[in-house]
Amino acid sequence: MSTWEALASLAVEIEDYALEPLHATVSSEFERKSTVVRLRGAGEEGLGEDVTYDAVDHDIFTAAFGDGAPAGSKLQLSGRFTLASFCARLAELQLFPEPPQREVSIRYRAWAFESAALDLALRQAGLPLHRALARAPQPVRFVVSLRLGEPPSMRPIRERLDAYPTLRFKLDPTSSWDERLIAELRATGAVDSVDFKGYYAGSIVDQPADPVLYLRVAEAFPQAWIEDPALTAETDAVLAPYRERFSWDAPIHSIADVQALPYPPRMVNVKPSRLGGLRNLLDTYDYCAARGIGCYGGGQFELGVGRGQNQYLASLFHAAAPNDVAPTGFNLPEPPPGLPSSPLSPAPGATGFRWG
Repeated sequence: MSTWEALASLAVEIEDYALEPLHATVSSEFERKSTVVRLRGAGEEGLGEDVTYDAVDHDIFTAAFGDGAPAGSKLQLSGRFTLASFCARLAELQLFPEPPQREVSIRYRAWAFESAALDLALRQAGLPLHRALARAPQPVRFVVSLRLGEPPSMRPIRERLDAYPTLRFKLDPTSSWDERLIAELRATGAVDSVDFKGYYAGSIVDQPADPVLYLRVAEAFPQAWIEDPALTAETDAVLAPYRERFSWDAPIHSIADVQALPYPPRMVNVKPSRLGGLRNLLDTYDYCAARGIGCYGGGQFELGVGRGQNQYLASLFHAAAPNDVAPTGFNLPEPPPGLPSSPLSPAPGATGFRWG
C-alpha cells in the first residue's frame, strides 16, 4: 500500500468554511501575508494555510470567497467525501477569482485546502496523522534560512548565534559576498546548506549564475549542500567536482521533475505547498525513498498552522535532514528569546494534522 492509499479512503464531512488573513513583517524586509483555511464539519475544524506570496492574491481571495463575500459567491465545498474524492472535487473548482500573479500559487492554494481536509478527516476519525500512517514521529533537525542583506553583513548571523549558539543555517549567497565575509561565515562552522536561487527570475531574491561566487562558496563550505545552482557551461564546469552535494528545490513540483534533473540527485527539497497536493507529495516521498534519494523539508514563510504541518511531515519522512522548517520566530528581524533549539521534540496533536 502506498502512503497516499493509507489516507485516501478517510471520510470527511464538510459543512462550511472560513478564511482567516494573517500578516507579519519578516526578516526579508517585506510584509508577508498568508490565509488560513478553516474547514468545519461534525463538530470539528480542519486547518490549512495558503502561502501564496503575492499580497494582492490574498486580498482578492478573501474578498471573493470570505465571510464578507456576496451571497452565493462562496466556494461550494460542503458534503460528505473521502479524502480522495474531496481532492478530486477541489480540482474542479476555480480557487482564484482572478488569475494569480504567478502560476505556482495555484499549487499553494490547493495545498491549503487539501491539508485542511486531511486535518479535518483525521480529527473526525479521532486519529493523529502518524497513527494513520503507522509512523513514529522523530525529533526534527532544522536550519534557519537567511539572506545577509545588501551590502551583506555578518550581523544577522552573529545576533542569532549569540542568542542561540547551536543554530545551523541555510544561506543565500550573492555576488556581493567577498572573500572576507565567506571566511567569517566558514569560521562559524554553522553553514549546512547554500541556496544559489538559480531558478528564480523577476523576484526579489534573483541571483544570476556566477562561476566565481559558486567556486568560492563550494570550496569554503565542503560539507554544505549546494541548492539550485544555475547551470551554464561555466558554472557547470566549476561545480563538476561538487555535484554529489547538489540539491534541488524550486524545480521540484512532482516526481517528473525529480526525474528531469540534470544529474541523478542525492537530495531534494520537498516543499509540501510547492508539490501542491497530498497525493503528489506522498507519492514523491515514496518515489524518493524507494530510490535512496534523500529529502528535506522547506518552509514558505508560513505565519500560521502551515509551519507546524511542515514540521510534522519532516518528523515522519526526513527528520534527520537539514530541514528548512525552523520555528517562525527565527524569521523575524529580531528573533525573540526562548525559541526551541534543534532538534525539535516531537509535538503531534492528539488528533489531526497539527503540530505543537
